[in-house]
Amino acid sequence: MTAYLLRRLLLMVPTILGIMLISFVIVQFAPGGPIERILAQLQGTDTGAMSRVTGGSGDVAAARPQPGGGGGEASRYRGAQGLDPAFIKRLEVQFGFDRSPPERFLKMIWDYARFDFGRSFFRDVSVIQLIREKLPVSISLGLWMTLLSYAISIPLGIRKAVSDGRAFDVWTSAIVIVGYAIPGFLFAILLIVLFAGGSFWQVFPLRGLTSENFGQLSPGAQVLDYLWHIALPITAMALGSFATATLLTKNSFLDEIRKQYVLTARMKGLTPSRVLYGHVFRNAMLIVVAGFPGAFIGAFFTGSLLIETIFSLDGLGLLSFESIVNRDYPVVFGSLFIFSLLGLVVNLISDLTYVWIDPRIDFETRDA
Repeated sequence: MTAYLLRRLLLMVPTILGIMLISFVIVQFAPGGPIERILAQLQGTDTGAMSRVTGGSGDVAAARPQPGGGGGEASRYRGAQGLDPAFIKRLEVQFGFDRSPPERFLKMIWDYARFDFGRSFFRDVSVIQLIREKLPVSISLGLWMTLLSYAISIPLGIRKAVSDGRAFDVWTSAIVIVGYAIPGFLFAILLIVLFAGGSFWQVFPLRGLTSENFGQLSPGAQVLDYLWHIALPITAMALGSFATATLLTKNSFLDEIRKQYVLTARMKGLTPSRVLYGHVFRNAMLIVVAGFPGAFIGAFFTGSLLIETIFSLDGLGLLSFESIVNRDYPVVFGSLFIFSLLGLVVNLISDLTYVWIDPRIDFETRDA
């Protein structure tokens, strides 16, 4: 197992490099950039996600150049006509665009290898601090969505496997398929219309994770206030994952129920409950439990952007969207590097979880 673990850890390096290189190349061909973003803000034509653009050393608007400068070198930037080329040059140096793309990529990888992710182009804060500020929201959504999904899908999937082909299995399958087909953001809008004062009842709040007077509430009231705020977004996010986990659980149990050792256990006179929970459960739950780390991390990304936007939750999904719109490359690439590394580590943890649950699994033998 040690050799397998070392191979997986070593493979993370070229995988991360490939992800970052492909993303970097794609960005080079994308129209616009941070300099064009600033020029648009200076000329009053900015339509980005943020209404105020700040550089690493303060407000860029304070550096507004006087009109009448030459075109020259600035002409290759959209909206730079008439601006002083020296001003454009200072922007290039500030954002590192005075270097060639290969130099910028190599410097970025070297910095990231030392976990130096730099500072946001348009916010006077480091990338790590930005992610740390947004992380609690995404953790709340991901954790509760995963727990709710598993709490419903596991018992439902077991019941469907036991009742395979019967009325209960048929009508619950119809519900599960419909739930899987409906996008989470559409269900979120429906919940707002019904329960957040859209057109019917004002039962749940529309935005935020807590109320304005959260700090003045008692501990018990704070817990209730928090659960009150996350009820709708968690319900909307859990819809698709709940359907997937249910079918996965059902199929896993069906595969085990049809195996020879289950027939042998029944022939020995064991009760159906003893066969199901004493023999089938551990083997059938292997794939479900081992997939928990991946499901938890995946909850950060699957539908989180739209859900966070709809319910005004300032998490990682919204941060990533705003960074892409504003061409805030340190945040874009820093987030991509961290999440890619986290995803690879979680995949490795999932494999180790398989071995922990069932020691008979040997990845080294499989690879050989």
